[in-house]
Amino acid sequence: MTEKEKMLSGELYTVDDELRRDFLNAKRITRLFNNTTEEETEYRKKLLSELFEKIGNKIYIEPPFRCDYGSNISIGDNFYANYDCIILDVNKVKIGNNVKLGPRVCIYTAGHPIEAAVRNSLLEFGKPITIGNDVWIGGNVVINPGLTIGSNVVIGSGSVVTKNIPNNVVAAGNPCKVLRSIPS
Repeated sequence: MTEKEKMLSGELYTVDDELRRDFLNAKRITRLFNNTTEEETEYRKKLLSELFEKIGNKIYIEPPFRCDYGSNISIGDNFYANYDCIILDVNKVKIGNNVKLGPRVCIYTAGHPIEAAVRNSLLEFGKPITIGNDVWIGGNVVINPGLTIGSNVVIGSGSVVTKNIPNNVVAAGNPCKVLRSIPS
């Protein structure tokens, strides 16, 4: 099994030459994207289609944007990400339709071992993140590895999501907790 296959299956892996090349390619594309002007919408879309595994119709990301690989990110239709979005995509990130992210939303699939000796050997792992349809995520939200946020959900600003969030709720806090239901 290659290091990339280990990474995408959630096993411990190390960054090898293949992953380093993929990482550097994502850095190149995000640098180009982040240096575009507001008049270059078609060029931005071209760059994002090169970067991401899949993009839907009508997606807009405010620069600056950062990611690890990009190729592990799938985004549905009608997506918006405000300034300073960070997606650490060492595993799959699936984002549904009609999803809006406030400024400085951070989506982290990356994790590191608890044991210092293992962590110091530069082994790491990733767990996938799924975000459903019709979701609003407020500014400065952190979404931790291995989680699912359901559909028709609002996550309040400043939240740290540490557990799955079901469909049809408003959730907020640190740690993020369900506050109330939303009619479906």
